[in-house]
Amino acid sequence: MTDVATGLRTGTWDLTVEPDDSPAATALFREYYTEVAQRYHTLHGWPRITSEEIDEGVAEYPTGQLVPPGGALFIARQAGEAAGCAGLLLIDGGRTAELKRVFVREPWRGRGAAGVLMRAVERRAAELGAERLRLDTRRDLTEAVALYRAYGYAEIPAYKEDRYADLFFEKRVMGSGG
Repeated sequence: MTDVATGLRTGTWDLTVEPDDSPAATALFREYYTEVAQRYHTLHGWPRITSEEIDEGVAEYPTGQLVPPGGALFIARQAGEAAGCAGLLLIDGGRTAELKRVFVREPWRGRGAAGVLMRAVERRAAELGAERLRLDTRRDLTEAVALYRAYGYAEIPAYKEDRYADLFFEKRVMGSGG
């Protein structure tokens, strides 16, 4: 089925697990970083983020973490085009999976991609034996905060140091036996 207004498919999503340095992942991470960094700049009254600052920020995210066996990166596509991503990284000796880089490109927001990605990460975390999923975010990322709350994540005290995070969430993983 196609949305008449946008011409985008509204039906099923193709979901793949890819290396976190694949071309689709690289493009999605750059878009993700650009959006969250620009919001941060706006929040603090700073000038628009420059392409050089975006390059520097993207370079701070190491590749090779969101890959098996200790992680995974899911990419949701429609008609072959990468629409969004979500990753997980095992921490705490594998008892905890951390939700990372949940992002859906603007044209696909509100069409179910985030839900497909969230459920995939939760399933994989359970398959890997994690007892819980954790994540960090910022209050100004209101759409993300609403998404996490809608999926049953509860606010918890900070579980790690992160100069950009001011909210931390956790959810028990179903089927983990924990």
